[in-house]
Amino acid sequence: MGSISWNACTSPACIFIAVFLILSNMPCEAQLSPTFYDYTCPTALSTIRKAVRTAVSRERRMAASLIRLHFHDCFVQGCDASILLDDSSSIQSEKNAPNNLNSVRGYEVIDNIKSKVERKCPGVVSCADIVAVAARDSSVAVSGPTWEVKLGRRDSTTSGLSQAATNLPGFTDSLNKLITLFGSKGLTARDMVALSGSHTIGQARCLTFRDRIYTNGTDIDAGFATTRRRRCPIQNGNGDANLAPLELVTPNSFDNNYFKNLIQKKGLLQSDQVLFSGGSTDAIVNEYSKSPKTFRSDFASAMMKMGDIEPLTGSAGVIRKFCNVIN
Repeated sequence: MGSISWNACTSPACIFIAVFLILSNMPCEAQLSPTFYDYTCPTALSTIRKAVRTAVSRERRMAASLIRLHFHDCFVQGCDASILLDDSSSIQSEKNAPNNLNSVRGYEVIDNIKSKVERKCPGVVSCADIVAVAARDSSVAVSGPTWEVKLGRRDSTTSGLSQAATNLPGFTDSLNKLITLFGSKGLTARDMVALSGSHTIGQARCLTFRDRIYTNGTDIDAGFATTRRRRCPIQNGNGDANLAPLELVTPNSFDNNYFKNLIQKKGLLQSDQVLFSGGSTDAIVNEYSKSPKTFRSDFASAMMKMGDIEPLTGSAGVIRKFCNVIN
């Protein structure tokens, strides 16, 4: 019997076989979806939402902490919950990175949520997805915007401590450095400004803004600097952990006052004020200061984009039983 000539074969059977062979040799890449747990763990989202509401009602600042936790996770080897891993014989924890140590918070809230979800659906919902959903629910809990969270991320089995030093923004970073860093994650300058608006809630430690309030620079309001000095002594090591609100007017509500503060030279961190300092992002800050609706919409969009940074899907990674350790 002669061999089949595929070029001459046009029957439905031949076409089916050809398509099957093509598809079977294509790599299988799972996609994130907001309905990922609809059948495997239908109570997952409501369980996370209730636990976040409880945590934020106990401590309003926790909303900012959980949003920041998601941000610091995604910027280091993707949204894979690597930031949650504790030190072990095989792990150098990202928690010890300079921009995370004694700064990033909310780990215990995520651990608590994970235990609740595990009781309902063992081995189904990833820690990475819990972090992403908790960030969205935290925003809502303080009257911020909501957005659709795509799900199906899996958890890493590695930590990115060495990457954290270079992949996370610093509180003294220049505008160009911030734009470049965010750009390396697929985020635009507009995304960067919108995401920085999360500083409308939360607090910062004295050591992160001491230099700014004592340099008598032209980019800081003198009265604002004087107010912030009251609980932030000039000597290094004295009062380093003392807290000040990132946004002075409504520090516990998600609104656009952060941008109004920048225009008045009342940004607490240097990396905040550079967004309005005669540079390329001044117009965006102006726009957000005048239009809270635009800011909320852009913030939600930017959070969705950030949640898409290098997720582990399909057979990559694992579903951790406990978020702080590898199975």
